[in-house]
Amino acid sequence: MALDYVVLQVTLKEKAIGTGSGNLSELERVINKQCKKGYRLHTITTAAGGSTGPHGGDRIQATMVFESTGE
Repeated sequence: MALDYVVLQVTLKEKAIGTGSGNLSELERVINKQCKKGYRLHTITTAAGGSTGPHGGDRIQATMVFESTGE
């Protein structure tokens, strides 16, 4: 039996050089994987946070709720 909803998180990392996210393809991969399983993206929220690691850079936590399409 399939779940009605799936909740997943992806951390988007700032590019080492320039602006924007360095791993938008990861976000796209997660969304497409769930769509192939019969889910559609219902809601996405983001929260910003800094990083204290050696490479620094901002992080954005994307939380996605996928809803079963019932197929």
